[in-house]
Amino acid sequence: MSLILSSAPHIRTHNTTTRLMGNVLIALAPCVAAGVYFFGLRAALVLAVSTASAVLAEFVWQKLAHQKVRISDLSAAVTGLLIGLIVSPTVPWWTVMIGSFFAIIVVKQLFGGVGDNFLNPALAARAVLLASWPTRLTSHPAVGFSADAVSAATPLASMKGISLNDLLLGHVGGAIGETCKIAILVGLAYLLITRTISWRIPVFTVASAFLFNLVVSGSLNDSLTCILSGGLLFGAVFMATDYATSPMQSYAQMIYSVLIGIITVVIRKWGVYPEGVTYAILIANIVAPLLDRFIPQKIYGVIGKKKEVKA
Repeated sequence: MSLILSSAPHIRTHNTTTRLMGNVLIALAPCVAAGVYFFGLRAALVLAVSTASAVLAEFVWQKLAHQKVRISDLSAAVTGLLIGLIVSPTVPWWTVMIGSFFAIIVVKQLFGGVGDNFLNPALAARAVLLASWPTRLTSHPAVGFSADAVSAATPLASMKGISLNDLLLGHVGGAIGETCKIAILVGLAYLLITRTISWRIPVFTVASAFLFNLVVSGSLNDSLTCILSGGLLFGAVFMATDYATSPMQSYAQMIYSVLIGIITVVIRKWGVYPEGVTYAILIANIVAPLLDRFIPQKIYGVIGKKKEVKA
């Protein structure tokens, strides 16, 4: 008989990386379906290339590094699919391939692999692509047309005339997975039901962006447009909730989320780029470890000091 010794706490769970990543892929399915429906086969090609490139990059890296190949945990597939969903359907296929390679090799593997990266790989890749090819990344198909239609500026740059109903249903230009908010909400519901993510980060991110925009603009309609336009809702649900790059403690998660919401509005209102979600989440990723470290937390097994009673 052999005994296995490990340090406390002795917690057992049925959740594995493969299961959690599988849940994320299922939750992303409505966004994939909506993106292909609105933008056509070109969007499907972009998603296929980005996902396959991420899986290939992880396979090749782990082979060359003589590591155990772990593509079956689905984390690379999730990263690749996310990259495809946060870019325009008009981008060339080689653009998302470069993004996937950068996300997997530079942001993920060079820092130790799954769970050790300090930045969200998909968003870090988007930031690099945005800095390298800004026109390709910020040009989107015209409203109501396929990816072969004449491109127009990102909807955040010219949101006048677009109704809230169109924003909810996805009748706007934008990234493949970010346009249909109904699809994102369906994915959120699945992630919450399966307890894959906590409600705190999505709710506090969207609520803080709404309230801060309301204070700045003084317009309820403008604030509703703020949370329903661009990639705010998609980022709050699928990006900000990344296990490796978000805080562990509940209070830290709330502060982290509020930070994302406020920075997003600041960049949108006063920054150069019309969209600020990417940089807001990346900045919050950097701050996340500090929040976990300095925000007081309950330590199990430690009894507080007893107060001395004066005679």
